[in-house]
Order: sequence, then C-alpha cells, then structure tokens
Amino acid sequence: MTDVEIKKGLAGVTVDYTAISKVNPETNSLLYRGYPVQELAATQPFEAVALLLWNGELPDAEELRAFEEFERAHRDLDPAVRTAIDLLPLDAHPMDVVRTAVSVLGASAPAAEVADSSAAADLAKAKLLFAKVPAMVAYDQRRRRGEEIVEPRADLDYARNFLWMTFGEEPHEVVARAFAVSMVLYAEHSFNASTFTARVITSTTADLYSAVVGAIGALKGALHGGANEAVMHILDEIGSAENVAPWLDAALAEKRKIMGFGHRVYKKGDSRVPTMKAALDTLVEHYGAGDLAALYDALETEFVGRKGIYPNLDYPSGPAYHLMGFDTLTFTPLFVAARVTGWTAHIMEQAASNALIRPLSAYNGSDERHVEGYVAGEAEREVAERDEEAQ
Repeated sequence: MTDVEIKKGLAGVTVDYTAISKVNPETNSLLYRGYPVQELAATQPFEAVALLLWNGELPDAEELRAFEEFERAHRDLDPAVRTAIDLLPLDAHPMDVVRTAVSVLGASAPAAEVADSSAAADLAKAKLLFAKVPAMVAYDQRRRRGEEIVEPRADLDYARNFLWMTFGEEPHEVVARAFAVSMVLYAEHSFNASTFTARVITSTTADLYSAVVGAIGALKGALHGGANEAVMHILDEIGSAENVAPWLDAALAEKRKIMGFGHRVYKKGDSRVPTMKAALDTLVEHYGAGDLAALYDALETEFVGRKGIYPNLDYPSGPAYHLMGFDTLTFTPLFVAARVTGWTAHIMEQAASNALIRPLSAYNGSDERHVEGYVAGEAEREVAERDEEAQ
C-alpha cells in the first residue's frame, strides 16, 4: 500500500475559494460577505441577509421591497407538494418529509426550467425555495398534530408568517424576533458537510434542486443539523438542574457524545452562541421558563468545567425552538429553511467557476487476485461469438 497522508473527514484540507463566508480568527466572528453575523442579526431582516448571501451586498430599499413582494406572493404550498406530503406516514422523520417536498417541487417544474443553470435561473430557484420551504415545514408539523393547514398571510414578514403558518396565531414580538435571529445565524457557515455536499453535486452539473435535496440529506445527521434536535432530547433526559452532575458522570463513563458542544472550526467557542443565547433569554423571560434555563446553565457550566469544550449554536437554539412551540423533530427542518440561503449561494458560486469534485482514495483492500477457473480472453471470445450470431 502506498504511504500517503490521509485527512480523515477532509480535516484541514482547503478545497476551494469562497467569497460567501468565513470565520475571522482575529475576532472569532463568523462573517457573511464580510459582515459579522451578530451585527446582521441585530440590524437586518432575514430577507435582507438572504439577498446579501446571494448577491454579495446588502440590498437597498427598492431591492428589498421587490424581493419581499416576490417572497410573499410565493408562500403557498403547491398542490403537488401537499399531495406528496399527505402520502407520507405521520411517523416519517420531518427531514425526510422536507427532503421529499423539495424534490417534488423541483420535479414539478418544467424540465427546461430545472435544467437551466444560468446564474439568473438559479437565483430565481433560490428565491422560490426561500419562499416555499416554510410552508412545507409548517404544514408537516400541523398534520402530525391533526391540525388543518394555515394559509400564508402577505401582510406578515418572513418570520412572523412562518410562525403564523405553524401555529395559526400571530406571534408575540419577542418570539418573532428570536425566531428571525435564529434564521440569520443558521443561514450560512462556509464548507460545512451539507454545503460541501451541495457543491459536490453541483460540480457534476446536476441542477440546483438536486443539490439542495442532497444537502438536506447531509443535514439530517446528528453530527450536523440534527444536533439541535439531539440537544433537546438530552435536556429532556436529564430533566432538571439537580440531575446534571450524576447524568454527566454516567454519560462520560459511557463515552457518550454530548450534543450541542464543540465545533471543528471554532476553538474558542462558537461566535454565534452569545447572540442566540440572548434571544433564548428573552424567551425564557417571556414564557417564565426558569427551570429550563437553570438546567441549560447547569449543563453548560458542568460540561465546560470538566472538558473545556464550549457550546455551539445548536445548544441555545434547541431550547429556543422548544419554547416557541415547535416539535423537537421539527428543529432540523427549521435549519433547512434558514440554510437554503447559504446552500443556494454556494451552488451558484460553484457553478460560476466549476471543476468536478473528485478526490482520490488510498486503497487498503486485498491485493490483486483472480476468480478460480477464469481463462483470460475466454469471456471476451464468448461475447464476440454471440455478437456475430446476433448479426
């Protein structure tokens, strides 16, 4: 076997350039097109952040108004998509539902439109997915609860309409604001597993819908998007702040992975956490959820004290979505609704300067060996004789 250096998980491997986002090591800030994400979350609506990721600059008032008008006009759940969702079992994971729904949306579009991968065509698809995914996520949660679909409202912004379609009532300002912040924070994060999956698929010249469907599949895993769901399962399992220390003793003894902590990119703590934790704090106060806050703080203090590993964005976002009223299984589809902006930005960037992504591997299997009884050339002669007889 050739002696080569293997980079498991592509750790430390730089595979391409991107102008979409980076983590600034000097400030430990996640930057979207150069802007610290905490500044965007504090000052910009999610619609403006989406345009920033796609176009490279924050929109002016007219550009934002035009996009908001488009988004509000395309929020409905397409009949074909609703039919497909209704055919799926109620115990199907919501990520499987949203993956299927996006695939149906793409398959329902005219073939020529799907195949058109020009920058303008892909941007139009990206904007359509931005508008459509919330209806998919909201309807799936409602059908699991035996509730009727709630039609979108054009008088509400993105975050408020998403919550309206999910719960059938206008959200409190505190809830709407916290939800919008979470969407901005989850929108983009460079070459993470799902984004890289989307870029790999795009590199084959497959269409944008195919790339997004693949990205959704990658996001489902607990080591990626499914971590926010796993965080809530852990908190439910622990139950209360008093149980944290003995629970953690047992978990560490069993070498369990404690979800919501650690990140391959951030070594000094996830820069998005303070912003999301502040949003979580407003929800705790709004809902009077002091017990949950105490449990959250106790687990963080205990785990960081023992392991020196800090929370990532999934740690505060899981409890935040729980307090908003989302089912735990719906947490990762919410991630999809946010990250579809970053995915599609990367899909367009990959397509604009494409090279097929096809890494090498180091073979460590059996040496060359041969099938017993095989005579070199015999099989080839038999094929040639059959071809002659057929002619």
